Amino acid sequence: MTFITSWEEFAKAAERLYQADPVKCRFVVKYRHCDGKLVLKVTDDQVCLQYRTEHAQDVKKLEKLNSLMMRLMATKQA
Repeated sequence: MTFITSWEEFAKAAERLYQADPVKCRFVVKYRHCDGKLVLKVTDDQVCLQYRTEHAQDVKKLEKLNSLMMRLMATKQA
C-alpha cells in the first residue's frame, strides 16, 4: 500500500471516496507513541488511501478532516 505525501491531496481523495459509497467506507486513525507516527487510512475495500506523518502540527489537520467526515456521516444523504 502506498502513502499519499500531500495532506491536501489525501483530504480531498478521502472525502471523494466517502461520498462515493458511504456505507462501505472506513476511516482509521492509528498513533504509535514509541515512533511518534500518526497514520490515517481511508478505505472502501477497493481503494485504500493512506497518509503518514511525524509532525505534531498535523494533528490540527486531522481534527479538521475528522470533523468533516463526522459532518458527512451525520447529514442525511438524499
